[in-house]
Amino acid sequence: MALFRKSKVLSSFLIRRCSNLSNLTIVSVDKGVKRITLNNPKKRNALSSAMLDQLERDIFDDAQDVNLRCIVLQSNGPVFSSGHDLKELYNSDQKTREEIFKKCSEVMVGIRNVPVPVIAVVNGLAAAAGCQLVASCDISIASSKSQFSTPGASVGLFCSTPGIAVSRNVPLKIASYMLLTGNNLIAKDAIQAGLISRMVEEQELEIETEKSEGSNVMVKNLSHKEAKEAYTIDVVSRTPTIKRPQESPTEGELAKYEENTSLFEINIGISKYKVGVLESYSDASHITGHSITGIVCWWSHFQTESKPVHSNHFSLQKEIVAVIKAVRELV
Repeated sequence: MALFRKSKVLSSFLIRRCSNLSNLTIVSVDKGVKRITLNNPKKRNALSSAMLDQLERDIFDDAQDVNLRCIVLQSNGPVFSSGHDLKELYNSDQKTREEIFKKCSEVMVGIRNVPVPVIAVVNGLAAAAGCQLVASCDISIASSKSQFSTPGASVGLFCSTPGIAVSRNVPLKIASYMLLTGNNLIAKDAIQAGLISRMVEEQELEIETEKSEGSNVMVKNLSHKEAKEAYTIDVVSRTPTIKRPQESPTEGELAKYEENTSLFEINIGISKYKVGVLESYSDASHITGHSITGIVCWWSHFQTESKPVHSNHFSLQKEIVAVIKAVRELV
């Protein structure tokens, strides 16, 4: 009998454990509204490879359903998403890291191509790629306690890829503040900057979300699909982060560019980065050099004068390395 009870307890534990591993997200659909809840609060809803795979399935599998009216992205726990799983990146080989960043780019760019509105509902911290996820959605609703950040600069790992999405949404001065200092942007400042659409008190967040997903939200049909596509192209083409004198790039070009930005950044600094903390803060030359690398990569998005922005991202490698060497000689 005692053995049976122990077996039952073990079985119950294994079931809960498997459930926790498999249910990285919770999906519900009601009256054409699909709610996707990030459900890994113990890991701050990090965008691990498994989480990205799950989000890809949840968001895109039924995106063409004629009954789908909108998609809501929300989270369990005090953190909307802390961004990439840094421990996973550190422990992965280069090929795996390439796949993770490619998947992340596909999800972020894919959200902008979904034919119905995608609404981010934030009630806490959205950091790094988590902030990028919010910035990639059509509508963002946040509680007054929410905060947004691209914190990489504070430890020498510049958030160049999230900077692309963030700088599409906010003015250059605000993007520079977030990306160059790593400081948080509180919800009140985020709505003034244009990073979020609405700010309400925490207890009113659900009511505000229901308003946004209600009868006024467009129902999928041909005319609305074309309207959203035209709107997206118009907005993107006027964003300084991707402006070209000749033409505006396609979403596919942006995805490749975002992927290359991440890969270039991570290959420079991943060997020194562990679970959000540099192995040695005394290596000031590495911290400064890596920050300079990310800053140059990100800042290159704003160069729109004499030539296209980065037809080949890696063509700047020699110039960036020269800057890093010069900085190291001064440290």
